[in-house]
Amino acid sequence: MNDAGTSDAGVSAAGKAPGAYRVLARKYRPSDFSQLIGQEPMVRTLTNAFSSGRIAQAWMLTGVRGVGKTTTARILARALNYRTPGIDKPWVDLSVPGEHCQAIMEGRHVDVIEMDAASHTGIDDIRDIIDRVRYAPVSARYKVYIIDEVHMLSTQAFNGLLKTLEEPPPHVKFIFATTEIRKVPITVLSRCQRFDLRRIDASALVKHLGAISEKEAISIDDEALAMIARAAEGSARDSLSILDQAIAHGGGAVTAEAVRAMLGLADRGRIIDLFEHLMRGDVAAALGEFRAQYDTGADPAAVLTDLAEFNHLVTRLRFVPDAAGDASLSEAERRRGVEFAAALSVKVLSRTWQMLLKGIPEVQSSNRPVSAAEMVLIRIAHAADLPTLDEALKSLDGQPAPRAPQPRPAPAGAASGVPAEAGNGAMAQPAMPFLMPSSSGGAQTMRVVEAAPEPVSFTPQPEPEPEQPQVSIKSLNDIVALADSHRDGLFKALVRRCVRPVRIEPGHVEVSLTEDAPRALLNDLTVKLKQWTGRHWVVSLSKDEGGQTLSEMETERRETALLDARSDPAVAAILERFPGARIIDVRIPDALQAQGPDDDTLPEPETDDEDD
Repeated sequence: MNDAGTSDAGVSAAGKAPGAYRVLARKYRPSDFSQLIGQEPMVRTLTNAFSSGRIAQAWMLTGVRGVGKTTTARILARALNYRTPGIDKPWVDLSVPGEHCQAIMEGRHVDVIEMDAASHTGIDDIRDIIDRVRYAPVSARYKVYIIDEVHMLSTQAFNGLLKTLEEPPPHVKFIFATTEIRKVPITVLSRCQRFDLRRIDASALVKHLGAISEKEAISIDDEALAMIARAAEGSARDSLSILDQAIAHGGGAVTAEAVRAMLGLADRGRIIDLFEHLMRGDVAAALGEFRAQYDTGADPAAVLTDLAEFNHLVTRLRFVPDAAGDASLSEAERRRGVEFAAALSVKVLSRTWQMLLKGIPEVQSSNRPVSAAEMVLIRIAHAADLPTLDEALKSLDGQPAPRAPQPRPAPAGAASGVPAEAGNGAMAQPAMPFLMPSSSGGAQTMRVVEAAPEPVSFTPQPEPEPEQPQVSIKSLNDIVALADSHRDGLFKALVRRCVRPVRIEPGHVEVSLTEDAPRALLNDLTVKLKQWTGRHWVVSLSKDEGGQTLSEMETERRETALLDARSDPAVAAILERFPGARIIDVRIPDALQAQGPDDDTLPEPETDDEDD
C-alpha cells in the first residue's frame, strides 16, 4: 500500500495553525488513484479512458457512506485538470503534484465547484449552474461541477439539468455522488458513466489501519484491528473514525479489551463458548455465559448479532474452507469455526440463523432486552434437542428412530470435532461427552453422544385409523346430495336457492351468490365440506356471475315441461273437453329420474301431493 498520508499532508498542510490536530479520516484522505482502497476496477476503467482520450462528459459515483465517493470526485477533477511542466493533458498518474492539484484537493479551486444537493435542492440552484456553464474556466482546463448527494434534487431540478447534461459545453464536466442510486431518475443515469464504489473488504481495512497505526506510532492489537474493521462495515471513513476514538479511549495504546468496551461488543471467544452451549442444548450453561457477558458490559442485542455472525461464519466455512484465511478473523474464530463446520449440519445452522434473525429485532424493540435475549437463547437451545423431520416421521410410522453414530477419531488438537479449548474450560477433559451430528439422511441436530451409547427403548405406536373413502364432488347436485345424506335440510335449501356454480374442481369450489344469500354461507360451505368429505376445501367467491342456481334450473325445467304438456294433442283435447281445467304439475317417471340430474328430465317435486 502506498503512503496514504505523506502526499495528503504535503497538499493540505498549508494554512494550518502549528500544532492543530487533524482527525485521521482527513489526515489520511487519498489524494490520487493509487491510494484508493478496493476500487481497482474503477481505476482501471478511468486509466484506459484517459489514455485513449475517451473521456465521458458526466460520471455517477455511488456506494455506501464513507467508501470514498467525494474523495474520488476530487481526484477525478484533479486528473482532468492535471498540468505540469512536462504534461498538459488529462492524466491518471498523479504522483507528482500538478499546477491545480493542491487547490482542488482542498476544495478551493475557482473552476471546481462543489455543491451539496441536500441543501441546494431546487430548480433555482440548477438554473444558476446552467447560466454559468456557458462561460469558460478561469485557469483550469475544465470547469468541473461536483454535486454530492444528487438524489436529493427535486424533480424540477433534475428536469432542468437534463438538456445541459446531455449536451454540455466542451469545457464542462459533471461528477455526481449519491448513496441512493435508485432515487436518481433513469433519464439522468442514462446520460452518465456510472461507477459503483464497492464496500472495502475487512482484510484490506485491517491492513490499511495497521499501516496508519505504524505511521502514528500507535501500539494496537491484531484483534482490535479486526474488531474495528468489522464495525466499520466496509467504510474507510468509519474505520478511521473508530480508530481515532479508540486511540483517545486507550491513551495511545489500543487493546482489544478497550475496543470491546468502547463499542459494547462481546468477547469473540466467549461468543464461541455460548454458541457451543447452545448447540449442546445446555440451557443452564448458555444462560450463565450470557449473564456473565452482560455483567461485563455487553449489549444483549450485540451478543445475538455476534452469535448470528459466527453462525454465518461456520456455515460459510462448511462450503468455502478457504474463508478461514480472512485476516479479520481471530485465531479462535478460525480454528473453532472450522471444527464446528465439520460437526454441524446445514439444517441446524440454517435453523439457528432463522431464530437469531427473528430474535434480534425482538430484543432491540423490547423494554426488557435481557429477558428477551434469554428467551431467544432458550428457544435455540431447546431446538438443538428436537428430532429431525425424518426422525419424527419414522416415529409416527412406528419405526425406530436412527441411533446416534459411534464416535469417530478426533483430529489432532481437537476433541471429536468440537473445540477442545473453550474459553471457560469446557471440553478440557477427554472423557467428557462430545458433539456429534445425528445421521438420518442429512440430519440437522447436534447431540451430546457418550462414548458408549445405551440402547433406546421405543413405545409401540397405536394402529392408524382406517382412512375415510374419498367423496367426489363435481357439481352442486353432489353437494346437495351430501347435505341430504347428513339430514341438513336447511343447508340443502340454501345451496339450491343461493349458490351459482362457477368452477368446481377437487379441493376447490368457486361460486357466486345471489343477493339474498346469508353472509356466512361461504364459511358454512367450507366447514361442512371438510366435515362431510374428510378433506380441506377452498371455497372462494368469484366476480363472475356464474351459472343458474339449482332452484332456477328446476323452475325453468318445470315451465318448459308445462309448455310441452300444453302443446301435447292429448292434453289439449282434455283441456278442451273439461272447461276450467288447468295443468298444475308435470311428473317424470322414476325410470327416467334414475338417469340423473344432467338428463333432459325434470326431477320429481319435493312437496306437491296433487294429482296429474
